[in-house]
Amino acid sequence: MSRNLGSPGPPAPPPAVRTATPGWRDPRLWIGIAIVAASVVGGARLLASADDTVTVWAVAADMGAGDQVTEEDLVAHRVRFADDAQLNRYFAGDDPLPGDLELLRGVGEGELLPRAAVGSAEDTDTLQVPISVAVERVPESVGAGSVVDVFIVARPTDPQGPAPGGPGEPALRAVTVVAAPAGDDTFGAAGERQLDLAVPEDDAQAFFELLNSFDGPVLTVVRRG
Repeated sequence: MSRNLGSPGPPAPPPAVRTATPGWRDPRLWIGIAIVAASVVGGARLLASADDTVTVWAVAADMGAGDQVTEEDLVAHRVRFADDAQLNRYFAGDDPLPGDLELLRGVGEGELLPRAAVGSAEDTDTLQVPISVAVERVPESVGAGSVVDVFIVARPTDPQGPAPGGPGEPALRAVTVVAAPAGDDTFGAAGERQLDLAVPEDDAQAFFELLNSFDGPVLTVVRRG
């Protein structure tokens, strides 16, 4: 067998390259660790903020001034507040609800119950004033929680005297119906309906004085809203 001494031999194999494990001084290692740490911290904060809510009391149905407030009238809502100062304006669900609470103003269904909207029944000057109204002079939709105006439609005993509360001016303005029994449940005369109204004490006194100044007064109730 002849051999060509002038032809080159087979090429030499390339040198083996070993994979080097990055050392702790390698900046790529620290960049990776920083990215992972940032992801963990960001995810933890996101999960924490997703449940950063507190339970507060809200009104289950429309309620008006003079209504007594109990836990049966409330529902718990979870709300997120920007700071504790805002939370302190309302009743937190984990705090015991004070007893003998009475609304000082109307609060709508689903509205958070503000501390400023309630007071102790002993501290308020609201009276419950009963009136009897012919059924055709009160809207059927009037019920507990309705806000109404009350008009007196009759001539005063003294024709020369002033007639406040006449057809153009309500004798009671924007008062809340505390109770409104159905016609069959009232103890008044047939064809009349009883309404119990929450009226400030001064307004109640003025209303009775005005009512007594009329000869055969007739009341008409107008619902607001």
